[in-house]
Amino acid sequence: MARDYYEILGVSRDADKEEIKQAYRRQARKYHPDVNKEPGAEERFKEINRAYEVLSEPETRERYNRFGEAGVSGAAAAGAGFQDMGDMGGFADIFESIFSGFAGGMGSPTQPQRRRSGPVRGDDLRLDLKLDFREAVFGGEKEIRISHLETCEVCSGSGAKPGTRPRTCATCSGSGQVRRVTRTPFGSFTQVSTCPTCNGTGAVVEDKCDACDGKGANQVTKKLKITIPAGVDNGTRLRISQEGDAGQRGGPPGDLYVYLFVNEDEEFQRDGINVLSEIKLSYLQAILGCRLEVNTVDGPVELIIPAGTQPNTVMKLENRGVPRLGNPVSRGDHMLTVLIDIPTKITPEERELLEKLAKIKGDRTGKGGGFFENLFKS
Repeated sequence: MARDYYEILGVSRDADKEEIKQAYRRQARKYHPDVNKEPGAEERFKEINRAYEVLSEPETRERYNRFGEAGVSGAAAAGAGFQDMGDMGGFADIFESIFSGFAGGMGSPTQPQRRRSGPVRGDDLRLDLKLDFREAVFGGEKEIRISHLETCEVCSGSGAKPGTRPRTCATCSGSGQVRRVTRTPFGSFTQVSTCPTCNGTGAVVEDKCDACDGKGANQVTKKLKITIPAGVDNGTRLRISQEGDAGQRGGPPGDLYVYLFVNEDEEFQRDGINVLSEIKLSYLQAILGCRLEVNTVDGPVELIIPAGTQPNTVMKLENRGVPRLGNPVSRGDHMLTVLIDIPTKITPEERELLEKLAKIKGDRTGKGGGFFENLFKS
């Protein structure tokens, strides 16, 4: 028993003409033999075409709704009740628009196909590059090594020995494509594939160039100096124009894309365009305040620690952070988190002074397990 045409297209029985058209587009795109190579895809594609053929026309759809398959069977063969291909609700235009992106698209058996022997742009390449923390902050020049295809200088990319020329491929007559025509009840469709003899070039090299073995290009390793902008971060991508693989048949080379990855630093961390680090103070420095030399990405800087600074206080050094990518004049800040170092050992003299201070403050200190007792014993 034939499957229900509404079920094939995945629409309800009261779907309007536009819904049916959209459903057909989706299904045809999914099951077209040029796209779907799974077993049964071609049969499913024929079912989809038949379903749309019937449901896209009000007259045939009405007969199908009333009598089912019996109401429309034989119509395609006899031509009863069917309009000309050009009047079938734009069916040919729909098919053309769906598959125009595939190789060759749709065409009649006599329609000439576009030659594929013109210039072809080379492939883009990717290189991953690791940077030190300060290299990412300030940028600069970096030397890299790449391996890419370059057009053969001996044959100028033709692949043919000097003094000879490639001949036109006899299999595809120079088009680079071979076609298979499929006739259906509602027209003829042409499936286009790459010529197996010339691999789509439209030409065959009989006398190969010795320098490139007929390939027209050679793999070359070279050094490049590239400029790293200030402020780059993990995942920043740089495009180096025309340093990808060479193009074919006079086509331009592709581009080289350099992806940057930044090594972690032992002292500094990064938060956007701010630099983060920690500074450790003695408890006396925190209480009394001091001047302290701290490290930044620019080098040592003197920092004033106010008296009574508390643990985990964050102090800011303005414009000591990372330059803003694309605007290196604008910089982030350096944020320092204060850590207080409590000693685990003290001398008897220090203990005596601390106990006097505790007495002045009126603070109770423990004996035999108190804080200062433990420091002394340790």
